[in-house]
Formats: sequence, structure tokens, C-alpha cells
Amino acid sequence: MLYKNSVSWLLEEKIKPSEILESFKKRKEAFEPTIRAFVTDLYDQAYETAKALDKQTPKGKLFGIPIAIKDNINVDGFPTTCSSKMLQNYISVYDATVIKKLKQEGAIIVGKTNMDEFAMGSSTEYSAFFQTKNPWNIEYVPGGSSGGSASSVGANMVPLSLGSDTGGSIRQPASFCGVIGLKPTYGRVSRYGLVAFASSLDQIGPFGRYTKDVALLLEVISGYDPKDSTSANVEVPSFSKNLKPRTELCVGIPKEFMAYKIDKEVEESFKNFVKFLEENKATIKEISLPHIEYAIPVYYIIAPAEASSNLARFDGVRYGYRAKDFQDIFELYAKTRDEGFGPEVKRRIMLGTYVLSSGYYEAYYGKAIAVKNLIKREFQQALKDVDVIISPTSPTPPFKFGEKLSDPISMYLSDIFTVSVNLAELPAISIPSGFTKDGLPIGVQIIGRAFDEQTLLDVSYAWEQYYPHYEYISNVC
Repeated sequence: MLYKNSVSWLLEEKIKPSEILESFKKRKEAFEPTIRAFVTDLYDQAYETAKALDKQTPKGKLFGIPIAIKDNINVDGFPTTCSSKMLQNYISVYDATVIKKLKQEGAIIVGKTNMDEFAMGSSTEYSAFFQTKNPWNIEYVPGGSSGGSASSVGANMVPLSLGSDTGGSIRQPASFCGVIGLKPTYGRVSRYGLVAFASSLDQIGPFGRYTKDVALLLEVISGYDPKDSTSANVEVPSFSKNLKPRTELCVGIPKEFMAYKIDKEVEESFKNFVKFLEENKATIKEISLPHIEYAIPVYYIIAPAEASSNLARFDGVRYGYRAKDFQDIFELYAKTRDEGFGPEVKRRIMLGTYVLSSGYYEAYYGKAIAVKNLIKREFQQALKDVDVIISPTSPTPPFKFGEKLSDPISMYLSDIFTVSVNLAELPAISIPSGFTKDGLPIGVQIIGRAFDEQTLLDVSYAWEQYYPHYEYISNVC
């Protein structure tokens, strides 16, 4: 089956796009009814595109390669629902910049993937439509908010997918689904066409099963975009061509991270990764990030505040869901938002509105921004002394459905190792590091200097030679 081979292999062997698509489509037809990764299936349209590409001379870095897209990224002519009732019938009228880049390089969009509503969640249980299952055990969550994107790759229904990461929404589901997930440096990838959650934290990034594939996808979607005011005008390296195994580095482990309560099997997997680095000429160094303990509370002030502002546009007037039986414009607003948004989105809007309200802005949002800048400076200082920083991706393996729904704080703590990276605006990658005794995936996180995604990919590539995680196929899929 073609799905067992890397994107690079598929391209080098010059396999017809329709043959590639057909192989992955068979996987999708077999396992999607169980996994439910897709909100919108575009395989029929994709097959027509693939047949047309069969007749063309291969060109483009992703020629004929199927890719799934998180459903908060606009694809012209197709729904962008954000897995919310609010946008259930919304059809996008333009392509996001990353989609334009994918199409220019010959990639084939095969579907839009399920997610936590408006990217707010860590388990994909907050989707307004249905729950996406973990491909390694369907009783467990795939992580979130990009659960559908991670699960579609983990189940081998696609070789690559795109997600978005505001506080760990690429890395945590990558860890839970046993795949690679990379959050680029803030500004590396254009956010134009991404439905905004928290504009100062959001970033689009890739999922894949092979490091080289992830490097190639990152290469394609990166670059300056004048349509995004936060886009960085910096050179995009040839990540995939420059890829080489690299471990002879100075590696930092924050003592504050290791003070958190971590599942024993996660801790053991992390120690094995550290041992691998030591045995391959890495220098391990304990570092300190004193303000990291404030990352979660700072994040849950900044992100809801920005969400409150960004989601104000969904009012039932211009587009999206519109309530019925209202007496005046104010009741229209209230009913539309009450009926259109789910519980987690409402919780964050209310929290964000409060911290932005008169008399509280400086006390909450202003102070949170100040601490965010402290955290950013501490990371920058630490990365002058070390090449990368490592940690577990999540303090626990995947958890069961419903296990944390009644305890939002426990759910938020799933991202305790990831949110600080968004606050610091740095790149980070989650790579599979092992399994629990019950066969559930575990991941480790590697954090790098701003715009140095290459080093992260090189370390991932080195680990991949030792631990070929892509060879392991789940019992479910």
C-alpha cells in the first residue's frame, strides 16, 4: 500500500496522482466511519483534480499529494465551519494564503477536518458536530483543537494535513495520535484566511508521519505575505533539502517543567529520549524559566480576551447562523450568539469580555501582556546558552472521552508544556517518543530559536533514524 511510504518516495517514484489518491481513499473509506476525522469530504472533487494532473508533466513540490485541512482555514467554494453551529452553512469565498501555496505546488485538497469549536479545546470534544476518535484506541480523545487533522494522518487516511496552534493545538494532538506536528515561529506562515481565535498567538502548521514530509510542507506554506500584517519578511530555507540528522547540540531542560505532575509512562519515555541525545553527543543542561509557572493563567487571559474581540463579528447580521423570533436588534445579537456558540466558546468569550471591560483592562490584560513579554525574554535568554529546549509534549497520554469535560481547569492543563511557546512566539515540534503499556502514543516537544525550524527538524530526523515511529500501525487502523 502506498500509504506506508513517504511523500518524498511518492514524488521520486513519479506515481500517478490518481493512484496515490486512490490508495489513501481506500484507507479513508475503511476507517473514516469509525474515526470521523472529516467535517467535509472533498475526495470526489479531489479525484477529478487528480485525473487532470495525471495528464500533466509533474511540477510542484507536492504534485498529486493528498492533504487534509483544518476547518478553520478557508478553501474557496467549500464550507469553513470551525466545527460550530455558528458557521455550519458558511461557504468560503476565497483561498487562505496557505491554500494558494499548496495549490500552486500541485497538492490536492481532500477534505476539511473536525476540530474543537473555533479552536477552543484540547480534545475535539467541543466540536458542535461529532467527536473524532483517536486512531490508536477509539475510546480515547485525539487531542485538540486540531484533532481531526492529527487523526487523519495518524489513521493514514492522508499523508499530510494542516492545523492551527494557539496554545498547543498542533503539538498536543500530534502527541496523542502518534504523528509529527510542528508549530512554526509566529510570523513564519501567513495567517490570512485562518479564522482568528487569538491573533497574537495563532499559527498554521503541518502534520505528517515523516520528518522530511513535514519539512517539505513547511517549506511550501512559509513565506512573507503582505495580506498578513504579522507576517515576517524573512528568507524561507529549503527545509527538506537541508535536512540532516543532528544531535551534537546543547539541550536545555527547564527545571520548572519537570516540577509539574507528569504521568510515569510519559516521564519514562522522555528520559529515554534524553538518554538517546546523551548517547549521541548532546550536552544536557538544566535551565531555569522562572516565570513559566504563570504561562497558563497568562494564556487564559490573553487568548479569551482576543477571542472575545475576534468573535464579536458573529452577530447574526452579516453571515453565519441567525436566530429567529427576535423583537429587536439586541435580542437578535443575544439569541444568535446564545444558540450559535457552544459552552466552551461562551465560557471564553465571557472571560475575555470581563478582562477587557472598563476598569479591568490594565489589571488583567495589561499585566498578562507584561508577563508574556517576561516569558518571551526568558526563553530568548535561555536559547543563547542552549540550542534547543525539550520537554514532554503533554503531561499525560491520551485520556478517555468525558474524562475532563466536567473539569475545564484539568483540560487546560493538558497544554501546560505548550502554551508558553506561543507566548514566546517560538517554533516547536512534537515527535512520537513511545507508547504506554496500553498502546497509546506519547510525544516529546523540542523548542527552538525564532525562525530556526531547521534545527528542530534535524533533531527529529536524527531520532527518526533510531526510532522509526512511522512503521508502527495501530490496531484500530
